[in-house]
Amino acid sequence: MKAQDVALLFAIGVAVWMVGTIGMAIRGPAILEASRARYWLAFALSPVVSALLCAAILRWRNIPAPLWASGTLLLVIPGMIGESLALSHLPTFMPKLHASSGGRYGAFLFATYALVLLAAELVALSART
Repeated sequence: MKAQDVALLFAIGVAVWMVGTIGMAIRGPAILEASRARYWLAFALSPVVSALLCAAILRWRNIPAPLWASGTLLLVIPGMIGESLALSHLPTFMPKLHASSGGRYGAFLFATYALVLLAAELVALSART
């Protein structure tokens, strides 16, 4: 992977994290605190949408499939670091959310990041064989 791609993927990761966090700060209560059905629907859809977004970005940059795991890491690490800050300062970053929603939000994020990284690793592994 070219150095330009590494820097660009990381920068896109920062931008996606910022947009996602701002969006969750605005719409979070409607997702995390409205109803169990809405939460579980978002919980199921978030990894799928996130994985598709990562795949689209990697294809756009013509990243070879064997490098998708490392490319996806570059996209998600800014969000993982940023979300650890947001969760540890939840009232500051997301004042509309109740403090008790922090655990639900953390589970939501953990599942999304884990499944996105798993999908990228599976693509990379299948391309190597």
